[in-house]
Amino acid sequence: MSTSLASYRTVVNVETATFGTEPPHRMMRAVCADRPVRGGVTYCNISYDADAGEGCYLIRFAPGTSSTPHEHIGYEEFLVLDGTLTDCDGTVYRRNDFVSLKPGSKHVSVSEDGATLAVFIRGGFRPLDESENVHR
Repeated sequence: MSTSLASYRTVVNVETATFGTEPPHRMMRAVCADRPVRGGVTYCNISYDADAGEGCYLIRFAPGTSSTPHEHIGYEEFLVLDGTLTDCDGTVYRRNDFVSLKPGSKHVSVSEDGATLAVFIRGGFRPLDESENVHR
């Protein structure tokens, strides 16, 4: 007897998805010198495997929240589903922008008005130490 396709499928509707405060990548929120850390970044894991450092998840930024400063070991790609996100070099990503960041990129992003992204990671990433700079 063959296994059905349904046993291999995950379907998540962005509007009804359950978001939680625990990041699927297990990266702790770090303090950014020019952006205080506060609650408001939530996650919905779709297929991210922290041990493998790859997969995808949804991330939702409440207004005024930021990501943890981090470096990508592999590619990070994301699609902005709603809102806007501003990267540390001033680049603003808007709804329907698909962004690809190469391995070695170091950045932190903030959403002044809130945003939801579909994030695809290959190779994982690591939080930056306070002594490490992001790319500007």
